[in-house]
Amino acid sequence: MIQTEIENNLTDGMDLLHLEVENESPNHNVEPGSESHFKVVVVSDEFIEKRLVQRHQMIYRILKEQMTKIHAIAIHAFTKDEWQEKTGQELNSPNCLGGEN
Repeated sequence: MIQTEIENNLTDGMDLLHLEVENESPNHNVEPGSESHFKVVVVSDEFIEKRLVQRHQMIYRILKEQMTKIHAIAIHAFTKDEWQEKTGQELNSPNCLGGEN
């Protein structure tokens, strides 16, 4: 299961304070049971003093193998302090722009 692989790789690859991995494929035009679209919320103090693009690059490196198997991933990467500021806020993924995936 790709979702489990994502969870395991991020847990093994980073010092995490919080992790959420959501399969958003049912919200898209894909076969039932697909694992093609994901949202991840990653909280780690490894992100301190890292720009957003650097945070995403860290996650992409860890998920290199899984990235070849999926269509899209929405990444929300925060430090502990940033995450505490977001508590209670909904973290939405961008709308799908079409296609068959």
